[in-house]
Amino acid sequence: MKKNQITWILRIVASVILVQTLYFKFTAAPESIYIFSTLGIEPYGRIGSGIAELIVAILLLIPKTTWLGALGGCGVMIGAIFSHIFVLGVEVQGDGGFLFALALITFICCLVLLYLDRYKVFNFLKIK
Repeated sequence: MKKNQITWILRIVASVILVQTLYFKFTAAPESIYIFSTLGIEPYGRIGSGIAELIVAILLLIPKTTWLGALGGCGVMIGAIFSHIFVLGVEVQGDGGFLFALALITFICCLVLLYLDRYKVFNFLKIK
């Protein structure tokens, strides 16, 4: 499999996961309200994270901005992973750890994309 194909698979997987969670955040689904209330940042944290995830998903799908989306995705997912580990628990409302697993998968996809586009990050930062 070529690097370009792997890159597109990683972009699509991360973007699909990010976008499918938006429905729950923007419609104030009870699960989302529970999560962000437990974190003490409902409703602004829920809506803000939804907007951030939408921006990240769009940036991931544009080849010139994939590295920026991957960087943002790593940041957003680190927040989600730490929230699960330190506050919510791996399993939230009997989901069997599904949301935690989605956060890990998205984080890994973004981390690999960031690694594959590392030269763009270094060029942006002027590091050689």
